[in-house]
Amino acid sequence: MIHQLVTQLRFARSEFVRCLEGVSEEDARHRIMPMNCISWMVGHMAAQEQYYFNYFPHGEFPHSELNKLVGFGHPATTPSLADMWQAWHDITAAADPFLDTLTTEQLEIYPEQTTEGFEESLFGYASEEVMKKILAKGKFQSGESYGTRILRVTYHYFFHTGEAHAVRQQLGHPDLPYFVGDMPDDLFIEGGEN
Repeated sequence: MIHQLVTQLRFARSEFVRCLEGVSEEDARHRIMPMNCISWMVGHMAAQEQYYFNYFPHGEFPHSELNKLVGFGHPATTPSLADMWQAWHDITAAADPFLDTLTTEQLEIYPEQTTEGFEESLFGYASEEVMKKILAKGKFQSGESYGTRILRVTYHYFFHTGEAHAVRQQLGHPDLPYFVGDMPDDLFIEGGEN
């Protein structure tokens, strides 16, 4: 059974996708200051999922360039929307088998991983001094449990859904969807796992 927090994460993903349906490449790369452009937001969410749900459980980072391109604390970019959607689809597809297996007990685990590939997978900016300390240890443990990470990504999706919606309003897009949309009846089932 898939845990309810994973079900809610998937709902947040689907609302993000729904918000961005029909956005052109040109509009997705248009930056309205001080916000980031829409294509950056897609890549940014992919980078977070890669770090949390690909790197930590399996040491994998299918798109090693994402952190420097769209990671937290890095200079703003206006990447290709098609490329960012491809990365997002690849990363979420790779994350789903892990997410599907999580139990309530596993949500309390603070994941640990070797530092091999750490720099490429890291979601945010780390100073050279901090990076040297982490790499010297050979292992790195998250300061958050898997459960907290799922919640953080879920809320992060809703933040960027709102931001993307605001960008679309500023670009003059008509007939924008309403949020939050229809919620499935099984989105929340008491008892933790559904």
